[in-house]
Amino acid sequence: MWKLKIGEGAGNPLLRSPNGFLGRETWEFDPDAGTPEERAEVERLRRDFTRNRFTRRECDSSEITEEVLLTALKRVLDQHSSLQAHDGHWPGGFSGVLFILPLMIFALHVTHSLNDVLSSEHIREICRYIYNIQASHNFLIFNEDGGWSTLTLGPSTMFGSCVNYATLRLLGEELDGDDKALSKGRAWILTHGTATAAPQWAKIFLSVYMIGLGTIQSFLNYGCFLIFYPFIQFVGPITPTILAMRDELYNVPYSKINWNNARSSCCKATSSKDSRFLMASRRWNEVKENPNSYAFRQHLPRIHDFLWLAEDGMKSKVYGGCQCWETALIVQAYCSSGLTKEFAATLRKAHDFIKNSQVTKNCPSYSSFYRERSKGSWTLTNGENGWPIADTTAECLKAILLLSKIPSNQVGDSIKEERLFDAVDCLLSFVNKDGTLSSAESKRTTPWVEFINPSESFRNIIVDYPYVECTSSLIQALILFNGIYPSYRHEEIEKIIKSGALFIEKQQRKDGSWYGSWAICFTYATFFAIKGLVAAGRTYQNSSSIRKACNFLLSKQLTTGGWGENYICCQVEKYVDSGRPHAVNTAWAMLGLIYAGHVEIDPIPLHRAAMELINMQLDTGEFPQQEIVGSFNSSLFFNYPNYRNLFPIWALGEFRHRLLAKKG
Repeated sequence: MWKLKIGEGAGNPLLRSPNGFLGRETWEFDPDAGTPEERAEVERLRRDFTRNRFTRRECDSSEITEEVLLTALKRVLDQHSSLQAHDGHWPGGFSGVLFILPLMIFALHVTHSLNDVLSSEHIREICRYIYNIQASHNFLIFNEDGGWSTLTLGPSTMFGSCVNYATLRLLGEELDGDDKALSKGRAWILTHGTATAAPQWAKIFLSVYMIGLGTIQSFLNYGCFLIFYPFIQFVGPITPTILAMRDELYNVPYSKINWNNARSSCCKATSSKDSRFLMASRRWNEVKENPNSYAFRQHLPRIHDFLWLAEDGMKSKVYGGCQCWETALIVQAYCSSGLTKEFAATLRKAHDFIKNSQVTKNCPSYSSFYRERSKGSWTLTNGENGWPIADTTAECLKAILLLSKIPSNQVGDSIKEERLFDAVDCLLSFVNKDGTLSSAESKRTTPWVEFINPSESFRNIIVDYPYVECTSSLIQALILFNGIYPSYRHEEIEKIIKSGALFIEKQQRKDGSWYGSWAICFTYATFFAIKGLVAAGRTYQNSSSIRKACNFLLSKQLTTGGWGENYICCQVEKYVDSGRPHAVNTAWAMLGLIYAGHVEIDPIPLHRAAMELINMQLDTGEFPQQEIVGSFNSSLFFNYPNYRNLFPIWALGEFRHRLLAKKG
């Protein structure tokens, strides 16, 4: 059986950590673990995965009272607290992008490291996952054509089909398998233009094995650099499987393919834009690492940090995790419940995790390498990561400040003032000239450079733009900090709060909504926008933006009382109703209305929404895992594992708090 290991790695000489591997998550297979009954139960859960995924109870018409809310909250808080790791964070599968696992396998295979890093059990679970997300098997996909999507939401694409097909072949799977799954995948590729019609990223991946051809231009921002850097040097070994794939992925002999024409060919099912633009390439032969070197081997144990096991198999996270981000939000959700004393032990561990995950040093000569300041920041994952994320820093700062208002005998000692000031200094260093906040670096250039976006599959990946959600987090954190330390950089903070609020108001759409860049989609951004504006002093009474936002949210409420958005919203940039309620969308909409003061204006829509959430609650107390709601660059969608619980907790907690205040 598989076991989840938290914070381990100290005994491995190839691993280093600045904070004792805090927040590290790895899965380990133990062939002797578990009884026959327990193993049988695991297999049953796997078989039942698809059949019971979206089971939910029908709506109840009973009245929402403070007692009903309290019961629902205690049930979910009890269960969610039991899922907390001993180091204080909540583990989970931060996954959903289906080309990252193939890229990992390609890298291990080309460096002859596959069998050193992955056991036969790992490979078996990885193959099971790739088959499970194939369009001919997966209930989430909208067709049965045999291809693979780039995302767990969406139809088959040439990108997803080529790289997942190649991955299965590299892992030893054969075309004539039991259910002909690979044959179906190959048929989709051939009938949609062959691998010559793959987008640029897929061509680059395949070119590592001389199965395709890709060119790379010079990178501009950190995201492009991180993604394309591994492909600037050499190709893998030519094996019988590679030679076979040259025949399998094309409908003409490999030696006769016109690669000049294939450079700009891209299947319509994959491309998000016209790719006929300047493609500059560069030789980087001098930038390489020997696969047998100590420096390279230090990376190999970290592969396990990115793997996550679930009912559908073993997948790759889209990043090292979202430990700091989600823990900060969970703390705020717990604080909203009014039950901090009852769950003080949980909050104490979360408090320790956040304090111990703060980055305490800058990278040496960081400005010389066009890096941002990192001292005082928090990363998306944990302190080991070291890459500062602006809105994570804001949300962790908020969580730390909220916990400082609770007696230390319950949640532990507050963080040192010096480190609070470091956090504020770091946060302010990220602020753009207009008082807005981007995600991982301040805005450095203009949108025209998207013209040389190399991906052909994704939009808005060259520039780190200012975002409504990030700017809202900035405003909230600075106002909370300013209330406790009013003399620290006061004038600068006041100016940023004013300009940030004006930015949020200017970004509002005519229908009263805001477009969400980091989740699906309008309910998310509208919640953040309202919360930021309210923190800056806007109210339903004095702000037309708040009133328009409430009208927008109410106009999208379903007859059941909930809200549900389709991921297509992010691509078409218009609200698209999913037709069924989603617990997280419902919670976001509720929170937006609650913070806007709608409990005092008209509580009936919120009563209906609260009942919808409570009726979604499972027997365990948790909320169901529905369609994933994370988003990035308008085109990547992934799962934040704890959103399904933390935002319903937050919404029900705030609603209970407002009902009690109104009653009082």
